[in-house]
Amino acid sequence: MNRLLSPLAAGLLAAGLAAGSASAQTGGALPSYLNGLVAPTTSTPAANATRDVLQLNVSMFALYDAAARIFQANIMANHPMILALFSGAGGRMILYRPGKPPEEAPSVPIVYQLLKSTGHSTMAISEVVLPFVNNANDKSWMAPLLAYRTQMKSAVDGLKDVPMQDDWRSQIREILSNNVAFMDDCLAKGVIAMDAVEAFAKKQAPHIKVIVNAAASTQVKHWMEVLDGWKASLGDDWNKVYAAANTIYVARQNNVLFSTLAQYFPPEAINDRLLLIETISFTTTPQDMLTSLTRIISDRAVGGLFFGQDRLMDFELMGGDARKTIVSEMQKRGKQAFLPPWVPFGSHQWPALITPGPGPTSLDDLK
Repeated sequence: MNRLLSPLAAGLLAAGLAAGSASAQTGGALPSYLNGLVAPTTSTPAANATRDVLQLNVSMFALYDAAARIFQANIMANHPMILALFSGAGGRMILYRPGKPPEEAPSVPIVYQLLKSTGHSTMAISEVVLPFVNNANDKSWMAPLLAYRTQMKSAVDGLKDVPMQDDWRSQIREILSNNVAFMDDCLAKGVIAMDAVEAFAKKQAPHIKVIVNAAASTQVKHWMEVLDGWKASLGDDWNKVYAAANTIYVARQNNVLFSTLAQYFPPEAINDRLLLIETISFTTTPQDMLTSLTRIISDRAVGGLFFGQDRLMDFELMGGDARKTIVSEMQKRGKQAFLPPWVPFGSHQWPALITPGPGPTSLDDLK
């Protein structure tokens, strides 16, 4: 039935369509449980376009993670890997052989931890007392020092039963006994005197140097024995090994685990197959280390693909251009830019300070 609508019907239909359109736009009245939670929002084309471009970078990480898992599996199927992770027990070393479960090396002998604990105990006393030096009005240090003194005395009393060589035991006994005597003196006087603290530190320093040497020797000898065994068992595959150690800033110079690993690699392997990975904490997980190491390796393909330099991505990509801008901006300010020399991509320089100069370089240099 095709009939022309009357003016009245046409008007009613138009009103209905308008009402329907408005209803479709608003979606109806909000239920009470949404009151105060939903409000009209606005956006601009510029904001939407900016968001869309930025979202590409956000989405990139998911794609990157998916590709990284594939790259990691492929790398580990063809290359043995060694992770050297810092720990309070003298470190961990884990060997990943293609097609085999991870092999974690035995721990450093427990005497390492005993030596280290002794040295730390003396440092801990200084942390307790130094904030209260020459302050007779504040006694809040006494309770924690008294509690630590009790623990210290128990350690001294049981030292005879601790398994270790006699000369190291005598050094530990001397250090712990001196700790107890210093704490007793402070507690008896009820004040932390600066001259007493300095005398305590001077008395303990020679003994601490001895146990530091003993701990370092124990640690290095253990890991060298482990690496001797792994290198022999891998045979020619050792030349395909990737290895990494982790460090925070304070342990970057003379890093024990990295320095030990370096003895088993040629110099040209540094920053190539042997890497020092900086972290923000003393410890990290093996999986996080594996992820970092395999991403460094796989990212080299990106540098090679786009720029013909597979070590480009080992460096801050924008660093070179940023450096040029720093130079030009400093020139505008009438000043000389303060920057290190250019270093070529793929440098095999040690990832630590290597420029010689005056001044002490070890405990043995300190008088």
